Amino acid sequence: MTRLFMGMIAGVALLAASCNKSAEAPEPAPVDQPVDEADSVSSLKVMSYNIHHCNPPAKSDFIDVNAIVNVINAEKPDLLALQEVDVNTDRSGAVNQAQEIANKLHMHYFFGKAIDYQGGAYGVAILSKYPLTEAVVHQLPVKAGTNGEPRVLATAKVTLPDGAVIRFGSTHLDAQSDPANRRLQVDELTEIAAGESLPFIIAGDFNATPDSEVINRLDTQFKRTCQICAPTIPATNPGRAIDFIAYRHPANKFSVASHRVINEQYASDHRPVVAVINVEE
Repeated sequence: MTRLFMGMIAGVALLAASCNKSAEAPEPAPVDQPVDEADSVSSLKVMSYNIHHCNPPAKSDFIDVNAIVNVINAEKPDLLALQEVDVNTDRSGAVNQAQEIANKLHMHYFFGKAIDYQGGAYGVAILSKYPLTEAVVHQLPVKAGTNGEPRVLATAKVTLPDGAVIRFGSTHLDAQSDPANRRLQVDELTEIAAGESLPFIIAGDFNATPDSEVINRLDTQFKRTCQICAPTIPATNPGRAIDFIAYRHPANKFSVASHRVINEQYASDHRPVVAVINVEE
């Protein structure tokens, strides 16, 4: 009886403390922390952002992680795909940008290395409001003789509050003017998707416009959150849409509620993309 009574007192104290901190973001939880909410998720807010290793284009050699964090925090996404992320590189001050951004936003994270760079690594990242498991880095093909930079798709399972599980991925395709590598890479993405039984959301910098063969191939397995897509690059006076969010659901229970390109011109050379995806019960 005493132990039960003390437990009740502790619970009341914890609730009071939580109420006093209601204006603050929750502390980051371990990746393997069990979900303790029972409510189903009716929608997911997804964001994709090429962060240019947190280097504002107007400020050469200056790293501004907080600028990126502020842009993301203004949208408060449930799922976030980042590209051009530095981890412990010399040019970025030996900072693990994926971890620092995730900690500041109180989100779970996974970094997918594409290349070794300046004493550290460079690649893509996944951030999630919900727990991540089974994170994988898929190496994407590069055509011999093209000198293409290695590219990856990072994916992880995301456990939603009602226990449902989806797959989420972040990618960044080859940037060369010749689309040969992008075609190989998007074919690899669609092959991975075809073998996935879970609902799958993918986001990233595809370095290809909506009318390209590359995006046409993406559309064979995924539905993009925009069909008439606002431009995302350059951040100032953008002229091309190359950053996309796309999804597939085996039971067709995803649909687009909204899609926006954020008018952000300082923090990166890309504008971020945000979409709300409805989830049917």
